[in-house]
Amino acid sequence: MKVVPSLLVTAFMLLSINTISAQYGNNGYGGGGYGRNSYGSGRMNSGMDQNRTPDKPREVPVEETVGKVMERLKPALILDELQEIAIANILTESIKQQGVILKQDTNQSDQMKDIQILSENTERKVVELLNDDQKEKYKVFKEESKNPKKSKRNR
Repeated sequence: MKVVPSLLVTAFMLLSINTISAQYGNNGYGGGGYGRNSYGSGRMNSGMDQNRTPDKPREVPVEETVGKVMERLKPALILDELQEIAIANILTESIKQQGVILKQDTNQSDQMKDIQILSENTERKVVELLNDDQKEKYKVFKEESKNPKKSKRNR
């Protein structure tokens, strides 16, 4: 008669221990101590942790960057449609080349030299597309871009 209640108590204890163990990651307190936040404990969440922590920052698409530059450049220089398309293509190619240069396994000073050369070539190509009036405006635009604080004070 006493065997049945003791079996029930033993079964209940085993099931309770299994449930408690499952709640805390099968190793006591979730591997990181009791009271750890829900996304950092247990084996079940380990896959979710990998999705929450990005390996590298989100890269901005080249077209988005060129679009922002063109939004400022077009009204400043009063570009026509053909100039706008040509300059956008030049800038797109330049930004892509910068990405290639930065991913190369060379030292930083060589990368800076390559980027400087690329920048000069890009500027030369853009200036070739502008008329004399636009060239003057482009020089002013570049100076304002280098010194944004000064240009805001003048306005």
